[in-house]
Amino acid sequence: MPPRLQGDAVSTTGLTKTFGDRTVVDHLDLSIPSGSVCGFVGPNGAGKTTTIRMLLGLIRPTEGEGTILGGDLHDPSSYLSRVGALIESPAFYPQLSGRDNLRALATLGQIRPAVIAGVLERVGLGERGGDRYQNFSLGMKQRLGIAAALLAGPELLILDEPTNGLDPAGILEMRELIRSLADDGITVFISSHLLSEIEFICEHLVMIRAGCSVFQGRVADLRESQGAEVIARPERDDQCGELAVVLQAAGYLADIDEDQKSVVVRCGSDRAADVNRVAMGAGLALTHLAVRERSLEEAFFALTGTHSRDVQHAATLGEIG
Repeated sequence: MPPRLQGDAVSTTGLTKTFGDRTVVDHLDLSIPSGSVCGFVGPNGAGKTTTIRMLLGLIRPTEGEGTILGGDLHDPSSYLSRVGALIESPAFYPQLSGRDNLRALATLGQIRPAVIAGVLERVGLGERGGDRYQNFSLGMKQRLGIAAALLAGPELLILDEPTNGLDPAGILEMRELIRSLADDGITVFISSHLLSEIEFICEHLVMIRAGCSVFQGRVADLRESQGAEVIARPERDDQCGELAVVLQAAGYLADIDEDQKSVVVRCGSDRAADVNRVAMGAGLALTHLAVRERSLEEAFFALTGTHSRDVQHAATLGEIG
């Protein structure tokens, strides 16, 4: 088990990358606690992959300073031997078995082949290591990619979209694997555009948009800062407008949800009873009253002032990210 560092596994100040006249990462300050599972989220084209490539020494920053596992960001040789990464789709020889693919990588990396059996077991491929890679499912291929990243016993594991394309069962397996790696003391940094998936894995979060940070901290703190919503549905559909006006007059932020024929009230769960009293005082009977915690996706849209269609638009543009 890697020793847990004190402080941050990754720390950057003013990290910037430009391509021509375009700024893809814009003065990004990162602070990733050692031993945490940290999500790195934002729409496609937000600058996530470019940031990861800078951390891995694949491209040089235009500006900024930083440390990774105590090493200098501008001297990747000072830390890369302690970093494992799975970036995009893993590349292996289709005709070779999973075990032989790892043996080839271990030889190239001057790593003892004795560790191969252990990492295969670690990712749940102990009994399938002899199968040809071309016969692996997508989930098995992703797990073999993580096994390759674990060969050198890293202290920091960087994963770029590890659940991309997986079916629900594969996503669940990946969640459990990532969580168990963190339990072993490895810092895991996960990039994803799927905020709903990150919500189930990470306790720490970095949100970016257009290369800039919009939130960084504990997931629990983000949820608390965004609060909850109370969903109120009047007896008749045509009373939604009246209910919203009454609640707004009482000092609440209330919006009509036309699809659900209800009113969404931005307030804490402890105010649900008061919402009910306000409605009753105006002679409006409610047939439904419920508290809904806001998801990370909703929090992201609230922080950036965007909507889900903007995320889809960014994905369509196919921006560098």
